[in-house]
Amino acid sequence: MGAAILFFALGGIALIYAGVTMRATAPVDDPEAYLRSLDFDEQEADEFQQLLQEPFLRRVLRPLGSRALGSIALLLPSNYRDQIRQKLVYAGLAGRYRPEEIITAQVLLGVVAFTLALTYSVLSHPSTGFALIFLVGLPAVGAMYPNARLSSAMKSRQEQLLRDLPDTLDLLAISVEAGVGFEGALGIVCEHFDSPLADEFSRTLKEMELGLPRRDALQNLKRRTEVPELSNFVLALTQADVLGMPIGRVLKTQAGEMRTKRRQWAREKAAKLPVKILFPLVLFIFPPVFVIVLGPAAAQIGKSFH
Repeated sequence: MGAAILFFALGGIALIYAGVTMRATAPVDDPEAYLRSLDFDEQEADEFQQLLQEPFLRRVLRPLGSRALGSIALLLPSNYRDQIRQKLVYAGLAGRYRPEEIITAQVLLGVVAFTLALTYSVLSHPSTGFALIFLVGLPAVGAMYPNARLSSAMKSRQEQLLRDLPDTLDLLAISVEAGVGFEGALGIVCEHFDSPLADEFSRTLKEMELGLPRRDALQNLKRRTEVPELSNFVLALTQADVLGMPIGRVLKTQAGEMRTKRRQWAREKAAKLPVKILFPLVLFIFPPVFVIVLGPAAAQIGKSFH
């Protein structure tokens, strides 16, 4: 009991210390933070109301990862932090979370899971093998959970980008063929679409408005998404810009290719359905059918042996 009280007391002190020092550690000259600040609406609720609208775990883990437990992440290899940072960028969460916060969540969940496993082992007295598996497996699952959720969010966002790309390219091609410039066509897409791809195009447009060359802004778009089809689109636009080809023709060609790929993707999904449906068919449908069909016969056969 005394150890638990000491643990919670130290945790409270760490939260207070991190909360006091968090504002002082915020970066000042951050171009990405400036670009994100362009999306801020001054008509929204004040800072306190925005903090209250955030999830509870985010409000708790952010101050923990800022200063008090941020040193935990420094003990890990830098390439691991870079991998987490890259996943945050691909998942569209780079402006909400930092790699140190994800790593802190992994450490905290691992510690909590180990504490639960140890408490269960002490109170229940299971077998040695089961207790060892429990003490090793549960902390491992707890430590891997934040990274697994981040990977799932990254894949989900990339699928959304791929799904919205054909319609977006169609609107881009129509707008450019109607006489609108490429930047104006991007603005039209951002107005008519509310999707992760529209958000990425909006950021690309703002980078170009701030003076970044179109080629560099498109390369930044490619690095933030890492979707092969979108990367091919960026490569085609870059080559067209270098060679002086009409943007409208390139966009029309890319839109046609994306429509063809979407049909192929739909056919591929449909071809996989018969294989996927076998598992629920075998596990949940065949056993009841066997019981209904063979049950009465089995009862009659059993009676004949008595």
